[in-house]
Amino acid sequence: MNAIFAVIIVIAIVLAIVGGLVEAVNFLLWVGLALLIIAVIAWLLRSISGSRR
Repeated sequence: MNAIFAVIIVIAIVLAIVGGLVEAVNFLLWVGLALLIIAVIAWLLRSISGSRR
């Protein structure tokens, strides 16, 4: 019975770590997407305005 509890505890810890990593990756993907959109808008404004500094 103690071995089953040990296995359940190990599985719970692994799932908690993986869940945290998935949340962090998901957050970073959204941040990267927002930065990409901002970069595209800035590039479009620069190319439309014609400033070539």
